[in-house]
Amino acid sequence: MPAASGFAPSPASPAAPRSRRLALGVIATGMLMIILDGSIVTVAMPAIQNDLGFTPAGLSWVVNAYLIAFGSLLLLAGRLGDLIGRRRMFLAGTAAFTAASLLAGVATSPAVLIVARFLQGIGSAMAAAVSLGILVTLFTEPRERARAIAVFSFTGAAGASIGQVLGGVLTDALNWHWIFFINLPIGIAALAIAVRVLPRDVGLGLKAGADVFGAVLVTGGLMLGIHTVVKVEEYGWTSGRTLGFGALAVVLLAAFLVRQATAKNPLMPLRIFRSRSVSAANLVQLLMVAALFSFQILVALYLQKVLGYGAAETGLAMLPAAVVIGAVSLGVSARLNGRFGERNVLLAGIVLLIGVLGLLARVPVQAGYAVDLLPVMLLAAGFGLALPALTTLGMSGANEEDAGLASGLFNTTQQIGMALGVAALSTLAASRTESLAAEGRTAAEALTGGYRLAFAAGAGLLVIAFAVAFTMLRRPERQTAQEPAADTPAPTHAAAL
Repeated sequence: MPAASGFAPSPASPAAPRSRRLALGVIATGMLMIILDGSIVTVAMPAIQNDLGFTPAGLSWVVNAYLIAFGSLLLLAGRLGDLIGRRRMFLAGTAAFTAASLLAGVATSPAVLIVARFLQGIGSAMAAAVSLGILVTLFTEPRERARAIAVFSFTGAAGASIGQVLGGVLTDALNWHWIFFINLPIGIAALAIAVRVLPRDVGLGLKAGADVFGAVLVTGGLMLGIHTVVKVEEYGWTSGRTLGFGALAVVLLAAFLVRQATAKNPLMPLRIFRSRSVSAANLVQLLMVAALFSFQILVALYLQKVLGYGAAETGLAMLPAAVVIGAVSLGVSARLNGRFGERNVLLAGIVLLIGVLGLLARVPVQAGYAVDLLPVMLLAAGFGLALPALTTLGMSGANEEDAGLASGLFNTTQQIGMALGVAALSTLAASRTESLAAEGRTAAEALTGGYRLAFAAGAGLLVIAFAVAFTMLRRPERQTAQEPAADTPAPTHAAAL
């Protein structure tokens, strides 16, 4: 990278493998803490409502405040990491998240907890947005990078299941305050190690992309859009509020894209979308995350509301999924990606995930765990194949100057997909449940019918994701190594799929 780029040479080298492993551990720990925080709260919601006196509508903001701040700031935080330094952004975000966790833990009123959750979302966005950017610049050798991405992907895929178990145990054994206090020692330890091992990058400087107006447009558009989507279940898809706010969000985001095409120093250089791998991977991720919401959330609801499982039992029931995801992503995914290519491994993983939701679309009212649910948990190994491959593809076209932006974009796509999945599939399930209840079905039958329809819809989204991956990632991207364009992302091993 030329010196004029504003980046100092990476201190990571083959001579310092221990420092790189520690850096990977810090990044993975930060991501695990963020993922755990999203799932651990859902288990403790009834206890929080009873203790602080939340109304049913107000309780949803314990989740929504976090999601809105997190999802809307990822893109901005990723680009700012490129400009001021990704290490600095990660440290600031982890510190902010840890401090906000303390505030959440000591909250004695709904208002304080909601503010703390919003601040947690800001800190999470700052840390998560640059995590992949740090990782791909730290691990440049293809095999090492594949293994590092496998570790990173495992923390995201398995974190939700671990969070459900941990949330149930902490809430039952102690109280809900400890679901936030547990972040304090983890965050402090991560900061202490990160200061020593994360590579020091100078950054491009704010003048290289300090587009304040563009930042206002994209942050406002994403915040309004995510807020609109998470409130769909309350207001409906065709309400004036949903249509009006949704249209305004689209206008703001369209204006942002126009601004980026014409601004002298854009916040998000549109050159990043010239990589077919990056564009296709983000689209596939949007579809996959929206579909797999039905696995992460609706399976837990089915276990509790239909089969009568408790919070801790639900987490333990889903634990085999976390185990197989870890075994596949940490044990074999890097080797499979190296041998068969990320595209082929991604396609195989999506096929397994289609099987997961296909089986769930036929789940009975009185299911036996060993016969009806354990096979589903084992097929979740598809997560361990698909996510590392997809993450590699999503970062494959980013050069060093845009690594933070690509990381922020990939995480933003994930949050948008999650919000859309929450809104669409939960609304679909609720509508079907109401229809079946009106026909005289029992509560368990009506709920199961609703969940089945949502699982089937999720399987359909995965079929579309497979088609997109198969067609858009079909031919390799080629670029002459001797004559790289100044504004074209440098190719990596993943770009040759």
